[in-house]
Amino acid sequence: MPFYDLPLSALQTYLPDRSEPADYESFWTQTLAESRKYDLNAVFEPYDAALSLVDVYDVTFSGYGGQRVKGWYIRPKGIAGALPCVVEYIGYGGGRSLPHDRLIWANAGFAHFVMDTRGQGSANLPGDTPDLPDGANPFYPGFMTQGVLDPQTYYYRRVFTDAARAIEAARSRSDVDSQHVAVTGGSQGGGISIAAAALVPDVEMCVADVPFLCDFRRAVGRTDKHPYQEISQYLSIHRGHVARVFDTLDYFDGLNFAPRIQAKTFFSVALMDDVCPPSTIYATYNYISAPKDIRVYSYNNHEGGGTIHNGEKLRYVRREWALLG
Repeated sequence: MPFYDLPLSALQTYLPDRSEPADYESFWTQTLAESRKYDLNAVFEPYDAALSLVDVYDVTFSGYGGQRVKGWYIRPKGIAGALPCVVEYIGYGGGRSLPHDRLIWANAGFAHFVMDTRGQGSANLPGDTPDLPDGANPFYPGFMTQGVLDPQTYYYRRVFTDAARAIEAARSRSDVDSQHVAVTGGSQGGGISIAAAALVPDVEMCVADVPFLCDFRRAVGRTDKHPYQEISQYLSIHRGHVARVFDTLDYFDGLNFAPRIQAKTFFSVALMDDVCPPSTIYATYNYISAPKDIRVYSYNNHEGGGTIHNGEKLRYVRREWALLG
């Protein structure tokens, strides 16, 4: 894949206009308030993962609309006291998988909370949380256009609310230091992390790898790759819904969450990424005013920094929490 987007020098200053709905703040305030009417009821069941150095719990908590969401809670065995916690969100199509796939953060000495993504987990990594959709409009296979004709029914309203409640579930444990919480994820998980950091502004760090769900208006016209292609395919059939669809997506765009992030933020971007165009990632990154850093992988596609960047994330989080005390 050749370079196809803006040059790095232009990306570093790229600030497109934001299309923020007038009722954006009230929409999200009301959405979270409605879900918080339901008891969080976070249940942590000990789970035999055949692992000797960590304790594992099978988690269930109430997310959007009180609907039950699954997760994993993993912490290093034998460490007393409350630990800083990393809350992780999963890439598109994947589910929480199994605990032995989620060992990096606990091995670094942190508590680790993994949120399952409702309705996903059949494309690659298995998941266990059904989606109970509110939307009824026809949608292109996948999740990008599910309920997309109205922000009240759009799929990611439910997912982002689950993400905020997952932070609350992690903080409900006495062995988690509720003052030291980070959110992280790659691709879709990165996009969810951006939303979660804006919706729960007292999280300390947002670590987002090659984030998806950013600058929809540019992304849909810039790439023909899935998952953004689901939106363009939908609009190629439902020709009269263009304005309505993008008006809905504005409520869920990382571009509009970015100015609300107060956490220290660590991004990654790949300049040959034809799934999440670099300009959409930089657009979001450039609107964040909190302390931030970004790693650039010039010759990589959507895999970004891969295992190299995993090490960068570990060092970043460890260093920041050491500085924060």
